[in-house]
Amino acid sequence: MPPEEAIAYFERKGIRVSWDWQEVWRHANARAFTVAKTTRLDVVTDIYEALRDDLKQGGTFPAFLAKLQPVLEAKGWWGKRQQVNRWTGEVRTVTYGTPWRLETIYETNLQTAYMAGRYATMMAATQYAPWWEYSAVMDNRTRPQHAALNGLVFRYDDPFWQSWYPPNGFRCRCSVIARTDIEKQRGAFQVSSGEGRMEIVTQSVKKQDGSIAKVQTTGYRSPVSDKVVAPDMGWDYNPAVANNKLQQIYNEKLQAAPGPIQKKARDND
Repeated sequence: MPPEEAIAYFERKGIRVSWDWQEVWRHANARAFTVAKTTRLDVVTDIYEALRDDLKQGGTFPAFLAKLQPVLEAKGWWGKRQQVNRWTGEVRTVTYGTPWRLETIYETNLQTAYMAGRYATMMAATQYAPWWEYSAVMDNRTRPQHAALNGLVFRYDDPFWQSWYPPNGFRCRCSVIARTDIEKQRGAFQVSSGEGRMEIVTQSVKKQDGSIAKVQTTGYRSPVSDKVVAPDMGWDYNPAVANNKLQQIYNEKLQAAPGPIQKKARDND
C-alpha cells in the first residue's frame, strides 16, 4: 500500500529554486523541495513530481532515470553548462543532471520521506514502544559517525532524536527500531541518554571560491569513547518534526481565515 505518512510529508513541501546547497538546508529542507544549481522552476517541478509519483505508485531508480532523463535533456538540464548566479552575477561551470546526481536526489528524498512517515507511526505507538534503537547498516559503506551509534537505545522524547533521527546525510541508510518496555525489563538492551551530552561542534566546508566556511552542527558525546559524533553537515535536525510544524502553522492560519477561504482550501485538499 502507498506509504500515506511519507506521501503527506513530501506533499506538504513547497518548491523552491536555489543556487548553493546552503540556501535550503537543515529545517528548510523539510519545508521546501529544491535542487542545488537549479534556478529554473520547471526543472525543479519535473523532478519533484517524478519523485512524488514514485512515492505514490512505487518504482525503481532505473525506471525513474529512464522517464526523467529525456525530459531534462530536452530542457538543457543535463551535463556541464555555464550558468550565471542570478544574485551575484558570477559565472560558473556547473554539472546539471547526471545519473549519479539523480540517484542521490532520488535516494535521499525518498528515504527522508519514508523516515518521516515512520517517525509519525512510531510516535503514535510510544505508549507500547517508547524506546527507540538507532540502527546503522554496518557494511563498508556505513559512515564511522553513524556506525558509532548502532545499537544505542534512547527514549522517544530524548533530545538525541532532535538531531539524530535519520536520515543523517545524503544517501544515509540508517533507520530506527521501536523497542518495548517488556524488552527493557528482560534486559534486551541498555538505555542511553542525550541529556547533557548534546554538544555543538564546528565543521569546515570548502566553498566553490576556495574559501572555508565554518558550520556548526549538534553532535552527541559518547559515554564510551568520550568523543562527539555528529551528523553530516546540515543534517542535524529531525525532518518529520520540522515538516509537522509547517502543517501546524498552516492549520492555525486556516482556522483563523474567513469561512469561504476555509471551504475553498478544504475543497482543494
